[in-house]
Amino acid sequence: MADAHAKPHHDYHLVDPSPWPLISSMASVVMFVGAVMWMKGLFGQPEGTKWLFFAGLAGVLFAMYGWWSDVIKESQKGDHTPVVSIGLRYGMILFIASEVMFFVAFFWMFFDMAIFSESRALTPEVGNWMDTAAAWKTWPPKGVELLDPWGLPLLNTVILLLSGTTVTWAHHALQVGDRKAAKTGLLITVLLGVIFTGVQAYEYQHILHEGYFFNEAAAQSGLYGSVFFLTTGFHGFHVLIGTIFLAVCLLRLQMGQMSPQKHFGFEAAAWYWHFVDVVWLFLFAFVYVTFG
Repeated sequence: MADAHAKPHHDYHLVDPSPWPLISSMASVVMFVGAVMWMKGLFGQPEGTKWLFFAGLAGVLFAMYGWWSDVIKESQKGDHTPVVSIGLRYGMILFIASEVMFFVAFFWMFFDMAIFSESRALTPEVGNWMDTAAAWKTWPPKGVELLDPWGLPLLNTVILLLSGTTVTWAHHALQVGDRKAAKTGLLITVLLGVIFTGVQAYEYQHILHEGYFFNEAAAQSGLYGSVFFLTTGFHGFHVLIGTIFLAVCLLRLQMGQMSPQKHFGFEAAAWYWHFVDVVWLFLFAFVYVTFG
């Protein structure tokens, strides 16, 4: 096995032992436990305790940096042969497919509540469940105030669609060897991703401050707010990851590490970004407009 790593006589790359899968898994657990502690309190710590979440986040970012650095070094050493490159593409395609199913589950939950809301009236009278069932008989549930889809949501839609065009422009420019245009297009895409995240954060702050989804009139209607924040929040998290992904590609482009013939890291980031765009279009069309 040691000889296989030292002197391979095939097109496949045998990865060296790496600590990053274990470190990233442990850091992710710490981060999400910290998120629960921050929102609900845990292990004797009161609600609002943030340090564990940010410790886990630091660990995740550290693992991302180390893991991506190793993959880049493998590419620069020539380990990414044509066969390995095909495997990387299949891997990215399957990863995006798994992310599609991830969001399908959220949309399924939302559609079930929105389309079959009247069936909640058939719920047997068990304890206080009837109050909740009565609130869910209409969609949106009783007491919930909705956002204007043609305000901030439309603005974010325009921002993401524009970012999809700029990342495509940057990719095409790199393919034809126009590095200056590629850097410009990629920089604009990263800035648009940051603006999208800022607008969404402002929207969330406005929702919570005004009590649109969680108020006395909507005391039994918390499911709507939970589903809304779950779907749009996880999408926002994907935008954040995609922005970091593209920022790393921009840094590598500045360092001269990509060429028209070899730039799969950028290509994968562009695929991921287009996936994020499409998910948002579904969110805007159904969560904000159709069932809003």
